Amino acid sequence: MKRRKARELALQTLFQMDLSEANASDALEHVLEEAEEKQDAFLEAIVTNFVSHKEVIDEQLASNIESWTIDRLGNVDRNILRIALVEISYLEDVPKSVAINEAIEIAKVYGDDDSSKFINAVLSKF
Repeated sequence: MKRRKARELALQTLFQMDLSEANASDALEHVLEEAEEKQDAFLEAIVTNFVSHKEVIDEQLASNIESWTIDRLGNVDRNILRIALVEISYLEDVPKSVAINEAIEIAKVYGDDDSSKFINAVLSKF
């Protein structure tokens, strides 16, 4: 699986975890089943690192979002930011510029008209 696809599936997994409060393994299994994809190490690394470091990631986001709280962000934007921070902070083989660019591109597809600009502004602080 290409990394872009893994990031998109990670977004769906984190989104599902947010909305249904499903645990990570159930959400990931459901997303993979729906997408008719097999397990992928990069996808698993994103989800596992997010679960392990959720509090730290959300604190970092909260301190870099002006006039907003993490809970007030849209689910798509919040989870795109979380994925990018996992990549920047915990996945050594992903350059920061790649993580930011991928987050912006995914926001253009899954977010609203201003999502990519917002994602860029927040991630440029890291």
